[in-house]
Amino acid sequence: MVYWLGGEWGVFQTSYNILNRKLSMEERRRHMETAYRIDILARTGIITLLPLGLHMGNIYGLQPYGGNFLTFMWIFVACWLGLCWGAFIKRETDIGIKLTKMDEAVRYVLIPTIFIVGISSLMGHGPFEAGEGSRWYATKFTLYGFTLCIGLGLRWIMRRWTTAFRILAQGPNPQIEAVLERDFFLGRCMAYVYWITISSICFLGTVKPF
Repeated sequence: MVYWLGGEWGVFQTSYNILNRKLSMEERRRHMETAYRIDILARTGIITLLPLGLHMGNIYGLQPYGGNFLTFMWIFVACWLGLCWGAFIKRETDIGIKLTKMDEAVRYVLIPTIFIVGISSLMGHGPFEAGEGSRWYATKFTLYGFTLCIGLGLRWIMRRWTTAFRILAQGPNPQIEAVLERDFFLGRCMAYVYWITISSICFLGTVKPF
């Protein structure tokens, strides 16, 4: 959780220099490289929270799926994490962009699944326990799905940075600079919601208020 929240804050602060037209292209690319190196920790955090949360939920009797399901989930997430790191290592190449799109495709499947399971549980239909005093778990799970939505948008913006800087490397391009600035404004608004949601997940998991 700390790497997730702290990493996103680091990327947010670094992005100011990425968009600073007063800096040389070499300096801006250096800041972008720093942002990617910080962001991979946040990506790792958000991915590994899924099997960890499900495993802990099973231990505490809040979700009924253990045994083979948890084994499969850990293997699945290990593969997903490998895909994510592969995209990071190859980030400046066409292969890296393709791997990033595959990483995003995994989220397209997970996000609706998480919402269906979380909302169904909160409505009393299961599969997670959501009775008096334990609704926080299904709520936290549903909010996690929401953070995946925001994270997907932020990943999309960072992927556009890579493509944009390839064009800027060929020379000044005010149109591309304007696109980067619009993306940054959108990403900043999304980041604020992101931090509030992550903090809410932390609160629910710690206090367990309902």
